[in-house]
Amino acid sequence: GPAGRAIAHVDVRIYRLIRTAARPPALEPVERFSKLGEHAGLWLVIGATGVALDRPRRARWRRALITVTGTYLLNTAIKGVVRRQRPAFDELPALVPTPTALSFPSAHASSSFAAARAYSCLMPAGPLYAVAGAMALSRVYLGVHYPSDIAAGAALGMVLGAVGRSEA
Repeated sequence: GPAGRAIAHVDVRIYRLIRTAARPPALEPVERFSKLGEHAGLWLVIGATGVALDRPRRARWRRALITVTGTYLLNTAIKGVVRRQRPAFDELPALVPTPTALSFPSAHASSSFAAARAYSCLMPAGPLYAVAGAMALSRVYLGVHYPSDIAAGAALGMVLGAVGRSEA
């Protein structure tokens, strides 16, 4: 309907605005940074390290780590149901390869925000959320997600990340 078309129009406009900034020399560090989020890798390593090294809070780390893993798996299942294709514009080709052609929601965003939310009761929240935000935005910059993919992934991650928080 009209609302959906209006949202899609704004989504593409924001995508194009961000993508026009995607020029070297910034590309290489952004690409390397974004790779850290593949399959929630960075976040799983942080959680596993917490489980291994922080004995007094091991159960809390485990719960948070399971939440991040579950968020990634649920995100993957949602992608399979929604089946939205990644952005494809001849004048703005994707700058990195992706494991699938599916785009909605962003697994980088969902796992990053789930980790930031779940781990923020175990380590400083500010840096976690800063890295999560940068990780999510890197996917639009690299041309593999629309902004709405990122927003939906971040919302999913925040909701599920709250489940993984254990305050004490």
